[in-house]
Amino acid sequence: MHDDNLQSVWSFVDERRQRYTDLSDRIWSYAELAYTEHRSAADVEAVLREEGFRVETKVAGIPTAMVGEWGSGGPVIAILGEYDALPGLSQEAGTATYKPVPENCNGHGCGHNLLGSGALMAAAAVKDWLARTGTPGRVRFYGCPAEEGGAAKTFMVRAGLFKDADVAISWHPAALTGVWDANSLANTRIDFSFKGRASHAAAAPQLGRSALDAVELMSVGVNYMREHMPSDARVHYAYLDAGGIAPNVVQAQAKVRYLIRAGDLSQMNQLAARVRKIAQGAALMTETEVEAKVISAVSNLLGNTPLEQAMHDVMTRLGGNYFDEADFADAQRFRPSVTDNDIDATWRRFGLVPQGGKILGDFVMPLDAKSTMLGSTDVGDVSWVVPTVQARGATCILGTPGHSWQLTAQGKLPMAHKGMINAAKAMAGTAVQVLTDPALLARAKADYAARTAKTPYVCPIPDDVQPALDMSLQAA
Repeated sequence: MHDDNLQSVWSFVDERRQRYTDLSDRIWSYAELAYTEHRSAADVEAVLREEGFRVETKVAGIPTAMVGEWGSGGPVIAILGEYDALPGLSQEAGTATYKPVPENCNGHGCGHNLLGSGALMAAAAVKDWLARTGTPGRVRFYGCPAEEGGAAKTFMVRAGLFKDADVAISWHPAALTGVWDANSLANTRIDFSFKGRASHAAAAPQLGRSALDAVELMSVGVNYMREHMPSDARVHYAYLDAGGIAPNVVQAQAKVRYLIRAGDLSQMNQLAARVRKIAQGAALMTETEVEAKVISAVSNLLGNTPLEQAMHDVMTRLGGNYFDEADFADAQRFRPSVTDNDIDATWRRFGLVPQGGKILGDFVMPLDAKSTMLGSTDVGDVSWVVPTVQARGATCILGTPGHSWQLTAQGKLPMAHKGMINAAKAMAGTAVQVLTDPALLARAKADYAARTAKTPYVCPIPDDVQPALDMSLQAA
């Protein structure tokens, strides 16, 4: 790839940095939960239109999802952005001790304010390059809500929104910079609603059938199952309805949400079937009834070696040392909020030797650095229908826990903005590399075809399940 193409898109990012850091900061302040990101989506849509994109809103039946496209002919480059927050992670910006904001208990504890804004910045840079060079091709920005549990991208894939995309590109805020290795767990969220019979808990306990007992017995059964499931599988749960606040009333209803994860869809489906049987057993033991409702599901990530190598090349040219003295001073303020073990774990998670005293990841990780952190993402479903690559961008200090108040607190700092800008350059550079190198696109498609030849994509969400637009309200 010619350096003048890279410099061109990188210059655009630098010129527009204020617009997109402001967008990121506004989304940070809204801190809207899955499927309720109305102000965030409105701001993203407004910027898309200002940049000249053709915008379609409310796609896949989701009020806060959108697609913006620019260009014609040529390959279609999909760039994925997110903007949902997490419950219970409110925190005052820039404050290095725990200090929630009273007005809003939510917080961007996964950095999606940066993710969506940086992805949109990359899409705008590619659009500008296409316009100036007259190169055939289309850049398409996908505004994706509800990554945190709602699986919006899975519904968007099911709706056919990626069927003509050639390559998909995204990123995620992190403590280190590098190509995201395709390592994630498939998962499903299932709500188990138990229905029993109310009665006076003292005067006539024999007449009651406790739904809460059923939920607790289900938890015991799942805990015993943990000894007999794959080592990389995970099962978590949260009570949505404990049956009321009166202990002298036998609880007639109770609801629990289970999150079931495994290395691939086949293992996940097997594990989910076992959890369903445990729920049925709990209902049998308590003489209650149980109803299971799938809320969402996502596939494991599928890698793409040619795209990963191309992105690594771009990131190496960019470099990862974009912090200044002020950033290191901010990092030192946050240093007491993490432990030495937290920092060492960040290094070891990627098979890297801990570097004592280093607090910011000011370098690009080797391409062969593989994470052992097992999470899930609905980008997984995109990767099963289009060749996909993702970047990690250092936006916080080493050792910062994911889904934490510390990450929320750092989300508006200059070092977070710089990580976002660097990631936007990496994504835009990778996109232009695909648009100017037909052989790279051919290799990426061949790699994808080989990976899916024996196991074609099957959507993990049943056809009759629609986006749970009220899921955040249910969990409130």
